[in-house]
Amino acid sequence: MEAESEPYVRLATMRQLHQAVADLNTARSLADTLQSVVDGIVEGLGYELACVNLVRPEGDLVIAAFAGNAAAEALITGRVGSRDSWNRRLSMGEAWGSLRFIPHTEGWVLLDDDVPQWHTEGPEPRFEDEWHPLDRLYAPMYASAGGGDLLGVISVDRPRNGRRPGAWGREALQMYASQAAIAISNARLRSNMQRALVRLEREQQALRASEESFRQAFEYAPSGMAIAEMGGDQQGRLLRTNDALCRLLGRPASVMRRYSFADLVHPEDIGTLLRTSAEGGRAELRLSRRDGTYLWVSLRNSVVADTADGPRFLLTHVEDIEERKRHELNLAHRASHDALTGLPNSAELKSRLSARICERPHSSPAATAIEALDAAYGDVESSLTHGYRADGYEGEAIPGGGPFDHHVHTVAPDPEHDDGTKGLAVLFCDLDGFKSINDRFGHHTGDAVLIEVARRLSTCVRDGDTVARLGGDEFVVLADGLGAADAADLAVRLRNAIIPPIRVDGRAVRVGASFGIGWAECGMTVEEVLRSADQRMYVEKRSRSKVHRRAG
Repeated sequence: MEAESEPYVRLATMRQLHQAVADLNTARSLADTLQSVVDGIVEGLGYELACVNLVRPEGDLVIAAFAGNAAAEALITGRVGSRDSWNRRLSMGEAWGSLRFIPHTEGWVLLDDDVPQWHTEGPEPRFEDEWHPLDRLYAPMYASAGGGDLLGVISVDRPRNGRRPGAWGREALQMYASQAAIAISNARLRSNMQRALVRLEREQQALRASEESFRQAFEYAPSGMAIAEMGGDQQGRLLRTNDALCRLLGRPASVMRRYSFADLVHPEDIGTLLRTSAEGGRAELRLSRRDGTYLWVSLRNSVVADTADGPRFLLTHVEDIEERKRHELNLAHRASHDALTGLPNSAELKSRLSARICERPHSSPAATAIEALDAAYGDVESSLTHGYRADGYEGEAIPGGGPFDHHVHTVAPDPEHDDGTKGLAVLFCDLDGFKSINDRFGHHTGDAVLIEVARRLSTCVRDGDTVARLGGDEFVVLADGLGAADAADLAVRLRNAIIPPIRVDGRAVRVGASFGIGWAECGMTVEEVLRSADQRMYVEKRSRSKVHRRAG
C-alpha cells in the first residue's frame, strides 16, 4: 500500500479516503460524526485500531469514539486524559507534518500518565520500519487551518501492513484529520443550532402558553381588566378591555377602544386618576356608564413592558365597589344625620359651623390698614404670623397649610344699623306645644310631627342652606349671605310654614315655633354661636308668652 511505485495502490487509497470523507459529511449528529471518523480510519486508511480524543469545554480530552476492538471500546470509551498530559505527548517524538509519532524507544515514559491507553501484544520488530506494539501515532485536529484551537486528537495503532506509514500514508492521514476537523466543527455547529432551535421552540411554546394563559385570565376574569397605552400622543387610550369591564360600563369593546379612562372618570376624580396613572398603585373613583350614571370602582394599575426594550403599557384591574361605597356612604350619612328626619345631626351642624368661623376675631378697618402698610413695607414676620395679604384678604394658618391658605372672615351684621353687611344667620327653632302632643297621642304621632316639620323647614330654605335637628323638638337653620332684615323675614316664613295643621292617622294636630336669630362670627366658638341663638329664642318665646297672657 505504501510502495510509491504502485500507483494503483495509491489510487485505491484515494478512493477509500474519498468514501470515508463522504461518510463524514453525511453523519446526522456529532456522535455519528465522531464514530464515522474512527470507522473511516479503520476501513479506509488501513489501521486496525483508531479512536478520537475530543477536547471538552474545560480543556481535558475524553475518548469520544473507538473502532477496531469491541473490548477496548467498552473499556476506555468515555475516559478522560488531562490537557497537560496531552500537551506533553504532542511535543514529544517526531513531527511528521502535522502528525506526531512517538516511537517505542521514547514512549515508555508515558505508560504511567493519566491518558487512557490500549496496547496489543506483539513480537519485537525485525527490521527498521516495522511497527512496534508501543509505537504511538497521533493526528491533531484543529478548528481552522494554520493552528487554530485544538478540537481533538486522532490516535491510530497497528497498520495492517505491519509497517510505519510512509510519505503517502502520512499525507492521507493528515488530509483525513483535516477533513475530520471540519466535519466535527460542522457537526458541533449543527448540534448547537439544533439545541438553539429546540430551546427557541420551547421558549416560543412557553411564550404562546403564557400569552394564552394571560389571554384567558384577561378575557374571562370576573372583574374588569383593561390595557392602556403609556406615553405618546395616545397616552391612556384603551387598547383592550375584557367582557367584564364592558358589561360593567355598559359599552361594547369596539366603543371602549375610542376612550381613555380620563374620558370616563367623574370630573371630581380626574386628579386622583392622573396621580394613579403616573405612580401606579390603586385608587377609588367613579366611572361613567352608558346610561350617564356613575359607578364607584377600584383601579389597580401595573406598568408592564411588551419586550425588553419595547413600549410600556398600563394594565388596569377594575373592581366594582358600588355596593361597598354605598354602604360606606350610608354609614357616614347615618353618623352625620338624624335617623328619624334625615336632617344633619348636631355633630354635622357643628362641623359645618366650625368650617366657617375661626378663633381670631375679624380685624377692625383701622388695624387692617396698619397691617396692610406693614405688609407692603417689609413687616414680613407680622404678615406671616397673621397671614395677611396686601390685597385685602386675610389668611389663617390652617394646620398643614401655609400662611396664605385663605380664610374669609365671617362677620355679623349690625342689627341697629343696616349697612348692607351680609352674614351667616343661625336660626334656633323650638317647637311650641310639641310635648303635649307627644304625651297625649304617643311617640308615633310625635315622630310623624317631627318628620313633617323637618320637611316643611327644608322646603323653605335655599339649596345651600342647612336645616339640622339638634335633638328632641329643636332645629337649627344656617343661612349664609343674609342681612338682619333678611334673617327676620326667613324666621317668619319658617314659622308660618310650621303652623298649618299636621295630619297624622286621620287626626289634625298643631304645633307652633319660636325662633331665635343668632349670627356666626369669627372669634366665637361653635358652642357660643349656638348658645347665643338659643338665648335669643328663649327671649322671643317669653315675649310671645307675655303677649298671649296679655291678650287673654
